Amino acid sequence: MSGIGLRLRQERERLGLSQKNFGEIGGVEANAQGKYESGGRAPKADYLSRVAERGVDILFVLTGTPTPIQLESLSFLEEKILENYRAMLKEDQDAIRRLTSTLAEHSVALSVKPKLALPKS
Repeated sequence: MSGIGLRLRQERERLGLSQKNFGEIGGVEANAQGKYESGGRAPKADYLSRVAERGVDILFVLTGTPTPIQLESLSFLEEKILENYRAMLKEDQDAIRRLTSTLAEHSVALSVKPKLALPKS
């Protein structure tokens, strides 16, 4: 698996969705979703449009280049974090990148785990 299929799977996993759920969003069956991800079929524009509405970065899926973040859309807090990051030494920036990657992976893993049902009282 490579190219569009791999990146489509990465986006699906980033959103914490199963192939079935992701396929439903795109208007296709789970087996079609699996073929898209394995490279057996290419997704059509209407499918890509529907998954984009749910937060999929289509530029990344198609090209491998993430959609640039528009600076005017950053919150004050995000601007401050970016400003602080840019003021750091390279070694500290490397540590921050490792830390944020680990935290993001942990958050995704937690969002995918089935939640235990609380006993009814």
